[in-house]
Amino acid sequence: MKPKISVAIATFNEEKNLPDCLESVRGLDDEIVVVDGSSTDKTAKIAKKYGAKVIVTDNPPIFHINKQKAIDECRGDWILQLDADERVTPKLAEEIKLTIEQLNNEAINGYWIPRKNYFLGRFLTKGGQYPDYTLRLYRRGKGYLPCKSVHEQAEVEGKVGYLKNDLIHIADPNFSRYLLRFDRYTSLIADELEEKKLPLNLFTFLNYWFWQPLKWFLSTYFRHKGFMDGFPGFVFSGFSSLRFIVGYIKYWERINARQKI
Repeated sequence: MKPKISVAIATFNEEKNLPDCLESVRGLDDEIVVVDGSSTDKTAKIAKKYGAKVIVTDNPPIFHINKQKAIDECRGDWILQLDADERVTPKLAEEIKLTIEQLNNEAINGYWIPRKNYFLGRFLTKGGQYPDYTLRLYRRGKGYLPCKSVHEQAEVEGKVGYLKNDLIHIADPNFSRYLLRFDRYTSLIADELEEKKLPLNLFTFLNYWFWQPLKWFLSTYFRHKGFMDGFPGFVFSGFSSLRFIVGYIKYWERINARQKI
């Protein structure tokens, strides 16, 4: 008997992205589970049109909480966790099917998948952005998300392998979309600093304003050759470096506001 595959997706206002995502898994999925964070657009309606099991809930800041809810509802032998702005290529779909069908008794419980990220009109190939391996395919009951950080990977019990074909990620079709995500991510950095109760002093100021941004920029733009991606590579390295500064400012703003009350 062929193993069944469940596709798990968490959504919030993804009516523009979701159709292409769900089209890309046609013929691969035996089940689609969508946990929707109370979207105000047609996301839930579109998901139902594709035969998905839709669960509507709240929209937590750490979106992985809803991703884990989707994973928990899956009943397939294997779970492919996707974001609405991701696309499974035909080659990747075929590789997934063949790989899990031919496993036999080999004790592999999960697979890393290479991901191509679209940014400012092109797919980034350098700057540490490709291959952007992400752990998205795992046996049911063997993989889960810690739900502590926006950038965390899934954790899988036991042995994991690697697939060869790419998952396509259209997170930033334009720069305005990138800035929206940038704002959300820097707020989560401020949340993490608040949880750590980071002291506001000269050392932390220098660390978040100079050392961390500089280290990141030098690593992505020079060590990992982000300059080979042209202007988009420069913008990515520059703005992703700024997240440390902006997150620190947001944290400072919160602490300063409380002291004035």
